[in-house]
Formats: sequence, C-alpha cells, structure tokens
Amino acid sequence: MAKAAIGSSPRTVTPIRRNLGRLPQELPRIERVVEPSSTLCPCGCGAMTRIGEDRAERLDIVPAQFRVIVTIRPKYACRICSSAVVQAPAPAHLIEGALPTEALVAHVLVSKYADHVPLYRQAQAYARSGLDLHRATLADWVGKAAFHLQPVVDRMAQHLKRSSKLFLDETTAPVLDPGRGKTKTGYLWALVRDDRRWGGSDPPGVVYAYAPGRGTEQAEAVLRGFTGTLQVDGYAAYKALARRPRPEGPLVLAHCWAHGRRQLRELFDRDGSAVAEEGLRRIAELYAIEAELKGSAPEARRAVRQDRAKPLVEAFGAWLAGCRAKLSPKSRAGEKLAYFANHWDGLRVYLEDGQVEIDSNAVGNTIRPIALGRRNALFAGHDEGGRAWGRIASLIETAKMNGVEPFAYLSATREALPKGHPQSRLDELLPWAFSSTSSRLRKGVQTPLTTRSSQHA
Repeated sequence: MAKAAIGSSPRTVTPIRRNLGRLPQELPRIERVVEPSSTLCPCGCGAMTRIGEDRAERLDIVPAQFRVIVTIRPKYACRICSSAVVQAPAPAHLIEGALPTEALVAHVLVSKYADHVPLYRQAQAYARSGLDLHRATLADWVGKAAFHLQPVVDRMAQHLKRSSKLFLDETTAPVLDPGRGKTKTGYLWALVRDDRRWGGSDPPGVVYAYAPGRGTEQAEAVLRGFTGTLQVDGYAAYKALARRPRPEGPLVLAHCWAHGRRQLRELFDRDGSAVAEEGLRRIAELYAIEAELKGSAPEARRAVRQDRAKPLVEAFGAWLAGCRAKLSPKSRAGEKLAYFANHWDGLRVYLEDGQVEIDSNAVGNTIRPIALGRRNALFAGHDEGGRAWGRIASLIETAKMNGVEPFAYLSATREALPKGHPQSRLDELLPWAFSSTSSRLRKGVQTPLTTRSSQHA
C-alpha cells in the first residue's frame, strides 16, 4: 500500500459495498444442519454438549416451473329421486375459457412491461419448457388483460387530475400500420404526479395515454378534467393549450431548467463556449439551493427560493439579455439561449410556488421504461396494442413508484376483478392501495391445492 506524503492528510479509502451477509429478511430460509461425523469426546468422556453454531447464508434460486391446475367440480345426485343434482359453480376467471391463470398472465405482463422482454422472446423461453405458446397467443392475453384493467387505470387518472400540479411529457410509440407493412409513429403521453420531494401526502403515480399524434388536441384530451400548474418542457403545443379557454380552468405552465441546462451543456461540450460555461455555473447555483431544500415543506421551499434563488434568477435574466444582445439569433449560442428567453415566465414559476419543482425530471424518469420497451419490442401491433401498452405500463410503473412488487399487485388485482369487485370500491385496487395483506402471493404463499397423480389406477 502506498504511503501518504509527509505533511499530507491520510487518504480516506471508501469501503467497497457488497451485499454479503445482508440478504433480505423476507426471503424464505431453508436450513441445512451439517453435523460432525461423531459428537463423542475423543478422550472417552462421552457425548459432547452443543455450545454454539456458525451460520452462513448463500443466495439460491428455484427456476420458474410451470404447473397445471386441474379444477374438479364433483356432481352429486339423490339415489332416491332423480330430480336433485347439485354441483358447485365454475370459478370466475378474468379470461373465461382461456388457458392461463391470472398469475401466468401477470407474469407475461411483468416480463414485457417491467423487464422489457418482448413476447417473441417469452415464447422462446416457454418452448424450452416444452410449451408451444405462440406470441400471437401471448398478445391476445395481453390485450384482454388491458381491456379488463382499463377501469382501474381510468380511476387512477381521475385521482391524478385532482392534484393542483402535474407533470406531462410524451414519447414515441411505434405502431404497425396494417395493410402497409410499415410502422407509423404513435405517442404515449405520460401524466405524472410526484410530490415526494416536498413530502406531499398524495401517492406518486403515472398514467400513459396512447394517441396517434402529439398535437394540441391530443394534449387537451390527456389533460381533460385537470386545472392547475403543469410542469413541461418547451414543446409549443403546451403553450398553445395554455392560451385556450378551458371549462376546467386555466393552466399555468412551469418550464424546465434542466432542458435549458442541457442546451448549454451541448454547446459547451461541442465548442467550449465561455457563454455556455457561465450559464452552467449560474444554473448550478440554483440547483445547489434545491439540493438543500429536498424534503422541506412547500412554505419553507418558497421562502428560501424568494430569499436566495430569486436574486440569482433575476441576475441570470440580466446576463441572458446582455448575451443575446451581442450574439446573432442564428448562431449556435443564440439558438441555445433562445430556450430561456422564450420560456422565461415559465422558468420563474417555481420561485412563487413551493410545490413546483425546478425541472420536469420526474416525468423524464417515467419515460425511460417506455424507451427500453420500445427498443426491445420495436413496435406495437396496432393502435389498440399501443393503448394496452399504456394501460399496463401505467399500473406497473405506478406500483414501482410506490414500492409495490408489480407481479404480486397484478396477480391480486386480476384475481379480484372476476370475483365481482364493485366499481364503487375501485380505489382498493389502485397500486398505492396494495399492501402485504392484499394478497397471499405477496410473500409467496400459495393457495392450498388438492393434488392428484396424473396416473390413474
């Protein structure tokens, strides 16, 4: 080990973090006791007494195993009269008469939309277990699951739109255009609520709405029923929407400092621009203040922003005006600075409202899973496939945002729906309402089944 130079402070070595000996307590433990070949004292004193033990844990896995659940409904008849025959009704299933259980469909959904394994790869994996399941069959299961889960997603959207502030962004969703042999560009609009940075009581959530375009009309359809502050990027459709009279009430646009910072970063990385460097330095001061405010109440955030951030923003505005007066609007630097000038009012909104964030990064985080799925699956089969994509992804990503395991949640929800769960209690099926008591599947506890050998006497 190298010695530190004389007079210098000793170098601090950061320990490497490994998950050795800290396996999750909720995982089942299978204990295997390894006894010595003999517990008799070698001196001839007799049996020795146990004085302790050493324990070592290793992580194991049981590969996914398919099984067939056979539902048997005995019939009973009276031997005296011939008019009485009784039989238990067939259990209700979400996909009546279909092959999969609710758990298997949930596994397909989670594999596709949480782990980003496209259906054709899942079909290949099932084939290794001897199951011939074509991806068209899996796609049919996904479509039916999305149809039955639509009321839950619609209810979740209603909850989000009751908030006073939301995020909105859109991303491409390539969709096959039947009859042309090509794909067309659809869009998934992500409507997000995330108040965790200021300790809001409303649970976080995201709803993805599929639309064939990304214009003002599509944005209006996604936001119908919402009024308040909308945190967005600089896309022109949002400004057009904010200028429209809306029956719900006006929209206040809060624009994103991170998008402007990204513009300056690109300029600096390409040209080493002194203007970009100065802009980045000034924006870094604003973000340093925000880092200190993480977890603070809205009132405290607003007070600090007014006291410390507002003078910096005003100074940034003066610096911006000075730079633009010296630069051609058509120069690379002039084009990058135009973002700040064109969205200056929206960039100042966060100073006046402690519930508003300095950027729209929260919605950007919900777009990444869509991009991963898009890269692996390439396209949806049709517009309805795009809608199914949005619905299932809404439930899975909202579950993840609330620390809920998606497979357990979807399994429990899909089991509850065919049993006649009332529409008036849909709130109980929302991802943030799911808890460890909602389903026995959460801890891997299976419903007892009566098993019978497949060989008959």
